[in-house]
Amino acid sequence: MKKNIYIYCFLFFIITHPLLAQDVSLFQQFNGRYDYTAIGNTMNTEENGTSGPCTILNSSSANLTLDSNQNVIAAYLYWAGSGYGDFNISINDIAIVAERTFNDSLDTERVFFAAFADITTIITNQGNSEYTISNFDLSSVIDPYCPTGTNFGGWAITVIYEDENLPLNQLNVYDGLQSVPDFLSITLENLDVLDNENAKIGFIAWEGDSAIAVNEQLTINGTVISNYPLNPANNAFNGTNSFTGESNLYNMDIDVYSIQNHINIGDTSATIALTSGQDFVMINNVITVLNSQLPDATITLEGDTVNCGDQTIQVFYTVHNNNSTANLPANTPIAFYSNGILIGTSETVNIIPINGNESSFILLNLPEDSGSITTITAVVDDDGTSIGVVTETNESNNSAFRDIELLLVPEITILPNLIGCNEGFKIATYNLLDAIDTNTYNIDNISFYRSLDDLEMGFNAILMPTDYNNVSNTETIYVRLLTSSCYEIFQFNLTIENCPPYIPQGFSPNNDTKNDWFNIQGLYDIFTDHELQIYNRYGELIFIGNNNKPWYGKINRGLNNRGNIVPVGTYYYILNLNDQNYQPFMGWVYVNY
Repeated sequence: MKKNIYIYCFLFFIITHPLLAQDVSLFQQFNGRYDYTAIGNTMNTEENGTSGPCTILNSSSANLTLDSNQNVIAAYLYWAGSGYGDFNISINDIAIVAERTFNDSLDTERVFFAAFADITTIITNQGNSEYTISNFDLSSVIDPYCPTGTNFGGWAITVIYEDENLPLNQLNVYDGLQSVPDFLSITLENLDVLDNENAKIGFIAWEGDSAIAVNEQLTINGTVISNYPLNPANNAFNGTNSFTGESNLYNMDIDVYSIQNHINIGDTSATIALTSGQDFVMINNVITVLNSQLPDATITLEGDTVNCGDQTIQVFYTVHNNNSTANLPANTPIAFYSNGILIGTSETVNIIPINGNESSFILLNLPEDSGSITTITAVVDDDGTSIGVVTETNESNNSAFRDIELLLVPEITILPNLIGCNEGFKIATYNLLDAIDTNTYNIDNISFYRSLDDLEMGFNAILMPTDYNNVSNTETIYVRLLTSSCYEIFQFNLTIENCPPYIPQGFSPNNDTKNDWFNIQGLYDIFTDHELQIYNRYGELIFIGNNNKPWYGKINRGLNNRGNIVPVGTYYYILNLNDQNYQPFMGWVYVNY
């Protein structure tokens, strides 16, 4: 139900509202030794009118004849007619589908269409030949148009060619669909008039009637132009082809006019105007051919080199001078921007000839806040202030951009401290590989540094990480772990703690000055808050000692035998260092004499 309502509303809209025209504007520009010709034909059997037959053809033909030195560069097919459009036709039995469409209307009842297709390949392959447009059938459409003489159909092919005998020209192709009566004004932009000699302008127009010439004039820059006898000043659109001399193209025109005396050197635009007191005429295509000798600087970004953790990138670029009619001067400036901020400038070195190029590279320092992906924009003919110094055939095609992914180093990962053992918190020996999981990472990709600057530059790596003596307490060590495209950074500290005491398994308290006491090394001067407990084999506590009271084998606990030497045998100890880094030590010691 919703679909049906939508179709109804759409049909209501197009029936009750005239179609809006499309302004004629620049479609394509050619710079070089170029000119053009055009052929075409009508589908009308005679000029339309209220008393003529209401019939129309579905095919017609025209011949293309180029000189041997005229090489096809582009060929564009335009076709038009009454109604909403037939956008699937054939040329020499090759199916053509409209690539762009246009529309216009007199009122809600009389609407018209035009269509475009690029047929360069077809014209290049078939060359000079008869071209037949077929399957272009408006017979079911034109009946409502015939009583008012607005029934028509036709087609035209514009062929742009290169000829080395021609001067250097700028050829602009404009298209759209705009109509009169009563008055139509079109401003043609993107002109560069270096020399107005042999300057010309051409039109493809539809629905002009040779029998209707009420106040019909064509002007350029305010001056009436004509091409007598094909196109008199008071009847510009009258069914003719200026290239072939035909005058029976009913309701269509392929006209070309000299404007040598109507345009001035230095002009960058021209205004054409058409007045018509009665005849309905639609302009579909306009072509200008003007002598021009200007370069056209363009730039392409060819590649880049990005280093891990480095904000300096190398960008490779090529400056071109294609689609031009003069050399590009040496020292043409180039500006480079990162996300809209100027980050570097350069310039061309040599004169770049027509269709030539020059490649180079530049080192660019990116802002620190560029992020992981930055957009580099290169603009040729830009002095860094968005101002150019070279006049070109096209001033709007000077830039190129490239998204570059930087190899950013992740945030530093903090690892647990690596603890060394040394009496007095001095120098200790470490195996730095103990700080990182070598089962997860390839040991060949790991290197250690004393400073972050050394790590980032890859200088002064620690040569023997498995046997490393610290230089301070505490000392920070940095780890560089190579990855597939960059590296990661780890950080840990080397710290020194008191070594755990060495507890002997026996002593002989016999006063021979040799091994006379329970000499626990690294205890009395280091762990000064320790407590030592001694138990006999029955689990009875017989001695408690501390930093000031080592055990010489005598009993100082219990009701009996205090002050006596213990008999030969095995005794058990609990040594509490009262240090948060160590749990109590428990074991046995053998006393002998």
